[in-house]
Amino acid sequence: VQLVESGGGLVQAGGSLRLSCAASGDTFSINRMGWYRQAPGKQRELVATITSGGGNTNYADSVKGRFTISRDNAKNTMYLQMNSLKPEDTAVYYCNARSIAPIILYWGQGTQVTVSS
Repeated sequence: VQLVESGGGLVQAGGSLRLSCAASGDTFSINRMGWYRQAPGKQRELVATITSGGGNTNYADSVKGRFTISRDNAKNTMYLQMNSLKPEDTAVYYCNARSIAPIILYWGQGTQVTVSS
C-alpha cells in the first residue's frame, strides 16, 4: 500500500485547508485510515481516524468541532477538512492506513501545515 498526501501549506489563523491522501496498491486490505501530526520537538499524535466503510470516526479532543475526516472509497482517497485553524495546529501531517490479516501500518511521506498568527 502506498500513501501520498497533498494539500498542505501556509494559512493564517482562522483559515481552512483540506488535506488529501491517495492510496494505491492492495487497498482492499485496509480497514482503517487516519491522520497523525508531528510538531517540532513533539511526538507524533493522532488527529483523526475513519473506518473502511466510513461509518466510524474518531477525533483528538484538540480538533473536535474544527476538523472533519472523510473518505471516498471509489477514489481510494481520504480527506481531512481543517477549519478554524490555530497556530498550534502547525505540524507535519501524516496519512496512515492499517491493514488486517496481517496487521500492517502504512505511512505517507507527510505534508507540512503552517498556521501563522
